[in-house]
Amino acid sequence: MSKVQDSVPVADTAPESGPARGRPARGRRAGPGRPEGTSNVRDQILDAAELEFANLGYAGTSLRNVADRAEVTQALISYYFGSKHGLFEEVFLRRGRKIADERMERLEALRRGSTPPAVRDIVYAFLMPALAMRETEGGRTFMRLQARLHTEPPEISYKLRNEAYDASTRIFAAALKEALPHLSERDVYWRMTLMIGAYLYAFSDTHRLEELAPGICNPGDPDEIITEISSFVSAGMLAPVPDPVRAPGKRKRG
Repeated sequence: MSKVQDSVPVADTAPESGPARGRPARGRRAGPGRPEGTSNVRDQILDAAELEFANLGYAGTSLRNVADRAEVTQALISYYFGSKHGLFEEVFLRRGRKIADERMERLEALRRGSTPPAVRDIVYAFLMPALAMRETEGGRTFMRLQARLHTEPPEISYKLRNEAYDASTRIFAAALKEALPHLSERDVYWRMTLMIGAYLYAFSDTHRLEELAPGICNPGDPDEIITEISSFVSAGMLAPVPDPVRAPGKRKRG
């Protein structure tokens, strides 16, 4: 298959940060040179980039590699996304926002019920959108990309993580605080963070569990994984207020 060409003259040396240049406005037809099948071509580029970023990280991925995998020109990638940084943002937010939106929909459905949401139901509503996405090939790739995001430089990771998840995560923390009045806000946020860390590891296909317990555990079974992680996280959420623990060898002040 020949590479898709783009007749719009766009330099392939766009800056690695900042808003994408030359990106067509949504809902408007671009000027002359816009290729046919635009939506399919953009998705083709995003799918290829998602796999490259998940495998190699931001620094290890080049636009040339993405172009080769997507079978398009680098100029076409620059036309749609402006730069590698712009492409990375689009790749992450495409699925990250979908997860956040589905979490909010599930939480709203719980709140419309006749009784206040239980802790396990809130935990389930938070975890299920990511688990459902993991059932697709692209979703599994995104789970690996999302886990890798935490090792990317702060100037790349913080903004994206906040833009995709900050608002919904704070709303879930507030819902958990209502369901767990014995906990301080500090304890709730700690437990939310530990839940996020647990699901990122469990959903990212590290294959560690298959190595530790071959033939015993099956992290590929969605029913098994949601049962185990929701039970584990819910028990942690419901644990009593912790007593302060001093690190070994640390003397008490006074």
